[in-house]
Amino acid sequence: MSILSPQIQDQLAGQGIELPSWAFGNSGTRFRVWTTEGTPRDPFEKIADAAKVHELTGLAPSVALHIPWDKVDSYDDLRRHAEDLGVKLGTINSNTFQDEDYKFGALTHEDDRIRRKAIDHHLECVDVMDATGSRDLKIWLAEGSNYPGQTDMRARQDRLNDSLREIYARLTGDQRLVLEYKFFEPSFYHTDVPDWGTSYAQVATLGDRAMVCLDTGHHAPGTNIEFIVMQLLRLGKLGSFDFNSRFYADDDLIVGAADPFQLFRILFEVVRGGGLNNPDVAFMLDQCHNIEAKIPGQIRSVLNVQEMTARALLVDRDALAAAQSANDVLGAQAVFMDAFYTDVRPALAEWRASRGLPEDPMAAYAASGHQQQLEADRVGGTQAGWGA
Repeated sequence: MSILSPQIQDQLAGQGIELPSWAFGNSGTRFRVWTTEGTPRDPFEKIADAAKVHELTGLAPSVALHIPWDKVDSYDDLRRHAEDLGVKLGTINSNTFQDEDYKFGALTHEDDRIRRKAIDHHLECVDVMDATGSRDLKIWLAEGSNYPGQTDMRARQDRLNDSLREIYARLTGDQRLVLEYKFFEPSFYHTDVPDWGTSYAQVATLGDRAMVCLDTGHHAPGTNIEFIVMQLLRLGKLGSFDFNSRFYADDDLIVGAADPFQLFRILFEVVRGGGLNNPDVAFMLDQCHNIEAKIPGQIRSVLNVQEMTARALLVDRDALAAAQSANDVLGAQAVFMDAFYTDVRPALAEWRASRGLPEDPMAAYAASGHQQQLEADRVGGTQAGWGA
């Protein structure tokens, strides 16, 4: 008998994790972008690679796009291409961090011309959303300052809010604006949206369809990320996750690589707060594979999220509540750790097989010859990567 009850299996069946198109392109460190054989040469090939992850795991039904990296002549053609491969187009991510004009800011810039250019870029992203059927516009801003006194921090917050208001006003239907935060980099003295509180303060002024995005790698060491998850769920403002892993800064590594227990704790709060399989809370990966192969790297990450979700669902909530009410510190911690230490991999393999999926998607991909075929087919053209 499986350790995963029918109720847990039903919840796992509803889980979907969006893949980032840019994870399939070339990426690297701040010193060099590394190239690999078989890398996609255009957004259509990125979508095909993402679809292969979904085919093997059943966990990745949508693909996020990054504009302008994923600009195409026909988004209708791109959408149909995705649908033909069994996936759909998801979040549209803007980019105001690679243009010379944005050296000192974009949506916060003092120069009306530059700020107008940045706003217009986001309006163009909403046009892409209209064409692709995407719901979310995700905004991350590489804006701030390096030195005390360099800029008027308060005025920048006012300009940011004015810019966001205009972008938000362009949204229609169920479209949402999701504002991501990051505590530092590339600005080192102050960042315009450095934490969940600043993101919340900005989106709270916009309306019900403005939310916060939580990137698990965008926090200072020692930050209690699961507390932030709890608070944003409690406030109804957690719009999406960017799952990745960090050792030092914004490393964008495979999910759970640095601290699997942290991932478990985060997902427990997601379950506790009603965020699992909640259409208002989008799960997405945001990682760049510097040295590992792209498709299996994404497979490993979505499986890590699924495994820790299963463990979080195994927490005996009644026993935990009883121990908490009795101030039984060790008893409560034991309930938590019992679930975390449960090896769910054999049960998940059995569950996948029952759904017509490979028991071991990593092994299935390695044995399929698909990677070798990509390397043989994708010769010529320009590989996709940062800025491409």
